[in-house]
Amino acid sequence: MSPDSRLLAGRYQVGELIGRGGMSDVHRGTDTRLGRTVAIKLLKPSLATDPAFRTRFRQEAQAAARMTHPTIVRVFDAGEETVREPNGHEAQLPFIVMEHVDGVLLKDLIKKGPLEVGEAVRITEGILTALEYSHRAGVVHRDIKPGNVMITKAGQVKVMDFGIARAISDSSATVAQTTAVLGTASYFSPEQAKGESVDARTDLYSTGVVLFEMLTGRPPFRGDTPVAIAYQHVSETAVAPSTVNPKVSPAMDVVVARAMTKDRFERYQTVAEFRADLEEAAAGRVPKRKHEDELAETLFGAPPSQVSGPEAAFRQLAEDQTMTRTQRRPPVIWVWAGIAIMAVVIVAVLAWVLRLAPSTTMPDTSRKVPNLSGQTLEKATAELDSMKLKWVQSTESSPTYQAGEIVRTDPGAGIVVATGDTITLYVSSGKKTVSVPDVHNMTVDAATQALQQAGLTVGPTTSENSSTVPANVVISTDPAANASAHEGDAIGLHVSSGKVTLTDLTGQTIQAATGILSQLGLTANPKPDPSCPQDKGATMVHTQSLSPGDVPQGSTVDLTYCSG
Repeated sequence: MSPDSRLLAGRYQVGELIGRGGMSDVHRGTDTRLGRTVAIKLLKPSLATDPAFRTRFRQEAQAAARMTHPTIVRVFDAGEETVREPNGHEAQLPFIVMEHVDGVLLKDLIKKGPLEVGEAVRITEGILTALEYSHRAGVVHRDIKPGNVMITKAGQVKVMDFGIARAISDSSATVAQTTAVLGTASYFSPEQAKGESVDARTDLYSTGVVLFEMLTGRPPFRGDTPVAIAYQHVSETAVAPSTVNPKVSPAMDVVVARAMTKDRFERYQTVAEFRADLEEAAAGRVPKRKHEDELAETLFGAPPSQVSGPEAAFRQLAEDQTMTRTQRRPPVIWVWAGIAIMAVVIVAVLAWVLRLAPSTTMPDTSRKVPNLSGQTLEKATAELDSMKLKWVQSTESSPTYQAGEIVRTDPGAGIVVATGDTITLYVSSGKKTVSVPDVHNMTVDAATQALQQAGLTVGPTTSENSSTVPANVVISTDPAANASAHEGDAIGLHVSSGKVTLTDLTGQTIQAATGILSQLGLTANPKPDPSCPQDKGATMVHTQSLSPGDVPQGSTVDLTYCSG
């Protein structure tokens, strides 16, 4: 059955594919009952037979359904549809019906370059507003990244994909205990990368990373593998955004550094705290760090570097001179009894967690598309054949990969597909061939823009004298106009200097000198000189007011002749 003819729950018409994820595909759809456009998320058929993936998909719908806020993409409906597989067996295909957002992904905006500081602050405040609501509802998003933030045509921020969200009450679950790595490596918090328990402060760290990328146009850490990037989140400190983008103020550097602090107890503890410092920095004031009372505990418990609640109580008792001790130390039997009870509790909790941990393996009928970019066609097809995946070949130009190398695949690397699915391999045909545009008689700025629009760059610029072309205007290009070049090639410009070359006119007849000056675009001004005897026969140039050499276009040259 084609997607266009599929009807879910008797009311949702499935349309074209508009997005892919690791677990599911997203289609544009229509609610035939209400007549509105929706987005329909379908669990991949190859995963629908695995109970663990179906359970996680169902948990996603339940978590997202709790979120009803203007800054969060709403979930309208969810369910399971009975579909018939190619082998004739019937299977249950889970689906989620969501709000369709007409806008652009934040990651696509960042691809165009760093955002203006004011716009980055506005978008960050929108993300924080969504997180403030979800945290109050007891849900941690865990995967805040530019690919999960949309900006509508009206400029409103929408956070989506609570697919790996977990309730705060269940925040003891770690990365290692889930069916897949939760979150995206470039936006991991250090505790996520280390497989520790996560809480709301994990979202604030990821928001700090997104703010860094909006201000600079790139993530703070980059590497060849997700493991290399995650290691940097744990062990390395990101550079200040102002070192990448000079428009960023030192005050904004302070906010980003605090949000991306490795120690979660030194990080922003709440959305309100993050927002307050962001507003201070946007106003040009450096946020001041508020020092908490070392005896006060935060929402998430006392920081490890500070005194804990029981220790603080003992310290307060010790400092209170009005209280007297009735016993020097607790009885030894009570100490050992407490240790024994704690040991039993820990063993019981570990046994319970291990029993509940879902399978981390992928079904035998599923495959994850490998990263084949840069490989030869022969090597790439051999790898796909070994994974029992079919392939077809297509050609496209590429400024990065040499002819014969794989540019990309569809579905892309990391996407889960079923065995026997067909992967499209886009093979590089080399750099794209373009025609050099005709930019003569254009200013240098206009010519530069025309060349860049054609996919070319500006090469060496040579200044030349011209009697007809004004200053700073292109005379010709190298290669010439309409010649063939490759995308990214440098095109040389020959530009008018605004001057002409004047020759020595003395000894020439006035008539001949006037003609020469006219050809150069100069004006002749003959003047008699009675101090010397008049020439016999033709009138000759005795002196000229401008010396031979480069002179400005349109100049007037006084030519004297003897009239005595």
